[in-house]
Amino acid sequence: MQEHPSATLAHFAATLQFEDIPEPVLRRAEDLMLDWFGSALAGKAGRPVQIIEAFARQMGPTEGPCEVLVSRAGTTPLFAAMVNAASSHWAEQDDVHNGSVFHPAAVVFPAVLALAQANGASGRELLTAAVAGYEVGIRIGEFLGRSHYRIFHTTGTAGTVAAAAAAGRILKLTPEQMLDAFGSAGTQAAGLWEFLRDAADSKQLHTAKAASDGLMAACLAQAGFTGARRILEGKQGMAAGMSTDADAARLTDRLGQRWALAETSFKFHASCRHTHPAADALLQVINEHHLRPEQIARVTAHVHQGAIDVLGPVTNPQTVHQAKFSMGTVLGLIAQFHAAGMKEFNDAFNDIAIRAFRDRVTMQLDEEVDTAYPLRWIGKVTVETVDGERFEGRVDEPKGDPGNTLSREELESKALRLAEFSGAASSDEMHAAFERLWHIARADVVGRLLP
Repeated sequence: MQEHPSATLAHFAATLQFEDIPEPVLRRAEDLMLDWFGSALAGKAGRPVQIIEAFARQMGPTEGPCEVLVSRAGTTPLFAAMVNAASSHWAEQDDVHNGSVFHPAAVVFPAVLALAQANGASGRELLTAAVAGYEVGIRIGEFLGRSHYRIFHTTGTAGTVAAAAAAGRILKLTPEQMLDAFGSAGTQAAGLWEFLRDAADSKQLHTAKAASDGLMAACLAQAGFTGARRILEGKQGMAAGMSTDADAARLTDRLGQRWALAETSFKFHASCRHTHPAADALLQVINEHHLRPEQIARVTAHVHQGAIDVLGPVTNPQTVHQAKFSMGTVLGLIAQFHAAGMKEFNDAFNDIAIRAFRDRVTMQLDEEVDTAYPLRWIGKVTVETVDGERFEGRVDEPKGDPGNTLSREELESKALRLAEFSGAASSDEMHAAFERLWHIARADVVGRLLP
């Protein structure tokens, strides 16, 4: 196989072995899978997820080896991956990799779990495939660059190839077949941010299609279906059509030495990640100076351009999901409740007090914050009080980042809250699933996660 960036990345994904992966990376992969499991269960409460799940039941078999987490039904790998991916991204609590601005879990784990259950794969094979998907997807997100993210939802675009890489590793594709899978995945990759202006449901479709299209691409490649050989960096490939600042060197940078999966962050607040740095900085100011919401006259969130691009269009959120992309709403919940979780959004996002606080929040482009982004997501706020006082808040690593991470106990607590919110699983069922997930590397065959 002729060496070029797409081929090198495909060869890595196809040949990665469990023994190649450092122990801390494997443990982090287990953490990320448990975190994904909680987010996927939270999606049971989401209307868009319910619509996609009903579509899958209408179009697919009602029995099969693969688990649909929100309904506990069995179906084929394609439809299980589709529904589980849609549900993973609904609560805005799934993981994120800062440098690529990509949510890997929502597209990687639905594909690998479905195919592992369908093919009787082991837990070691599942973890290896997941790591392959993370490494490929993160590098593609970094490769496509900041210009891509202004228009395209990277989780839908890079995520399709990430799912193909993960699915292809479960299917034991050869490097040539993996490259074909990349080609078929890349030609289907899509996802546009325009949906935010209308509070549309498209975000769940982005992950549903990324996971299922990536899975399909891998299955087709296994059967001999060919794909473009340079789908990433070719003259009419993804970068040519979707980026103005693509850097092909990022695709293979320290491949097999730098483990990008370990850089992935957990989401503490139930909102768009672009709101988290400012939320943590505001909470710091509130706690330090014992401020009540009515004492705060104005908040300026000093942000990077990506935050303005994604959050700026949301000026008057009409739904809970749209509110998660409103900086003013998120900071209003932080000021009122010291939290911006599922319950706070569901109960209070449109309260008069929250709407009033939202109107006192502005975003301002900050050179330091923008220069550091996307490798570092610095949180900076200026808070002015009704008494004329002025306070500055700063957070260099938001809660959930690798240097300020969630412990396994915190991850379990988060997953329990999400399952309770949606009614998707009991506490006993969750603890039994935790036990399986923490020891999944020992499983000879990956079975169901829930009874």
